[in-house]
Amino acid sequence: MKHYNRFLSAAICCWLSVAVCGCAAVKETGKGFIGVSTQVLEEKRKDAPKKSFALDYNRCYLKVKEILSQPGQAAYIYAQNYEGKFISVYLSPADTTCVGIFFTDEPGGNTLIEVSSPSTYAKEEIADRIFTGIDELIKPRDQERTTNVKEESGS
Repeated sequence: MKHYNRFLSAAICCWLSVAVCGCAAVKETGKGFIGVSTQVLEEKRKDAPKKSFALDYNRCYLKVKEILSQPGQAAYIYAQNYEGKFISVYLSPADTTCVGIFFTDEPGGNTLIEVSSPSTYAKEEIADRIFTGIDELIKPRDQERTTNVKEESGS
């Protein structure tokens, strides 16, 4: 009978916490407890460095994952959601400062990337890695177009 009362008390507490706080709060609390909450990254998004790239969302998302896994610069991806258009990382496997990368589709097939974190250093470091890496991907294509135009015009 004692065990039944404990179980009943625990069930009532859980039900009350869901009723009072709502499912989202309980879910976010659980994520925070295991260290994978992205709520703070959403809140800091207003201060995020941002840059738009002439790449569609799919290519941008895959390129960012590639950049984040490069040897010597690897960040630890702890949460990702392709449909939700975000990737959450720790600055490195040893430094668990969280950083969020958010993607927004823009007109003309462009993608806006925002990098947020409670740490100014972490968001600037990851933004620099990502923005530089994607610029390097796009730069050769732009140079190739310029060269082809000059060749066609006879210059």
